[in-house]
Amino acid sequence: MVFRLEPEREDGNLEYKLKLDPRNEDRLIKLATQLNYRLNEGGGEAFYELGISDEGLPVGLTEEEAKRSLEAMDMIVENLGARYMIVRKEKGSRGYIYELLIRRTVDTPPIQISVALLGNVDAGKSTLKGVLVSGILDDGDGLAMSQVARYLHELKFRRSSSVSLHILGFEMEGKTINDELQGYNESEIYLRSSKVVVLVDLAGHERYLRTTLKGVLGSMPDYAAIVVAANAGPIGSFREHLGISVALNIPSFIVMTKVDMTPPEVLATNLRKVIELLKLPGVNKIPFPVRSENDCAIAARNMPHGRIAPIFFVSNVTGEGLDLLKRFLNLLPPRLNWSEREGQEFLTYIDDKFNVSGVGVVVSGLVESGSIKIGQRALLGPFDDGSFRTVKVKSIHISRVPVERVTAGQFATFAITNVEYDEIKKGMVLLDVDSKPRAVRTFKAKIRVLHHPTTIRVGYEPVIQLRTIRQPVKLVWSPKPYLRSGDKAEVVFSFRKRPEYIRVGDTFVFREGRTKGLGKVTEILD
Repeated sequence: MVFRLEPEREDGNLEYKLKLDPRNEDRLIKLATQLNYRLNEGGGEAFYELGISDEGLPVGLTEEEAKRSLEAMDMIVENLGARYMIVRKEKGSRGYIYELLIRRTVDTPPIQISVALLGNVDAGKSTLKGVLVSGILDDGDGLAMSQVARYLHELKFRRSSSVSLHILGFEMEGKTINDELQGYNESEIYLRSSKVVVLVDLAGHERYLRTTLKGVLGSMPDYAAIVVAANAGPIGSFREHLGISVALNIPSFIVMTKVDMTPPEVLATNLRKVIELLKLPGVNKIPFPVRSENDCAIAARNMPHGRIAPIFFVSNVTGEGLDLLKRFLNLLPPRLNWSEREGQEFLTYIDDKFNVSGVGVVVSGLVESGSIKIGQRALLGPFDDGSFRTVKVKSIHISRVPVERVTAGQFATFAITNVEYDEIKKGMVLLDVDSKPRAVRTFKAKIRVLHHPTTIRVGYEPVIQLRTIRQPVKLVWSPKPYLRSGDKAEVVFSFRKRPEYIRVGDTFVFREGRTKGLGKVTEILD
């Protein structure tokens, strides 16, 4: 039986080619145009399979055919201002198949993806991030975490209680910029990278679940890394965090830490528990333990679909498995097509605010759509009375690097005028100055109750979390007198404190005590 890949699709960032000829100039021009389309589809990255027919047959290339094909690829990528690296080589029916990662590199900002770090308290999330971004191994006594902790109490108790963003930069060849620097220098990493992975570290303790939800919903991550201590297994908030990633359709992978201190039989037992949870109905993932560089390439290319769940085994103390994890992160393709949003109206939900000496008020957040330049005006709001105010953008920074313009998909900070620090609240938005926003107090939504110990009825007051908004709402109408775990309904909520900026189609989480549910805004009422 001949193994066959999925036939090539007209859209997407994957291209199949049986072989290339460097002597056919007209053909090379057409192939460059075709590859440019694939790069645009992949946000600046594309995968090229050499030795594969358009029907997906793994024919393979002889040594001479491979030499000529790679020579042709050199000419194609030079024409596009791009570069490539061979990420996988596999045996075909009559030769070898070569998988190439192609990345645009000339006169463009680095390709950017974001990965949310989830997992139970003490699983090693912050330590893992500290090791990745600082380039130093942990000493088993908090050295790596000290590189990324935001607050003194986080160092004292070895637990993250806030949302923090750090970047991991890669050269085209796959080497990490962070490892080459003395200490964590965000601006230097950004400027020297062809690809940047934004690591969003989220609190693991159950008491900080609201902070975790805010981080996930506000950062719109491409992927989620669920960290598990190999010696403890999937305990505590693991199920909760896996459920969040599944409910929000965020493809996730598993990182099992502390393998250096875990007996083999304990690791095998806890790995089996993780795999069982990944296979549960409703989760329905295909577990894929990663043991080689070829595994990394296969896992990364299939991640956007969300079915596969790669599993990595690492030690933050000895460094075991870290090279495979870094290679995987470098190969991960952008999942969200931000280029489609660049032509839309500018929108940023405010995630944090600062009062910077000599600069004034600075706000930060993810640019969800559109773009904005220094000197342009924007609308800020809604304020408590539902109004929006015109502000001016004085400066913009991405990863501490001053830039003239920021576009959809980038995390940025904005220095703005015409507003006081105390007037700004997280969850407010910066909008296109010509937009006509509406502050919302009451809205209709389709909800699904994930868990409730008793029943929900009119008058119920949970906390809603939508992007960076976190505010109590009141259930003012329901088609059913009572709602229980598993129920679905279209209901009406009203914000309790102040109006917010929300839109039809926005997804949110609501919770109160042990009650949890998901919702989608279907109609704006008031």
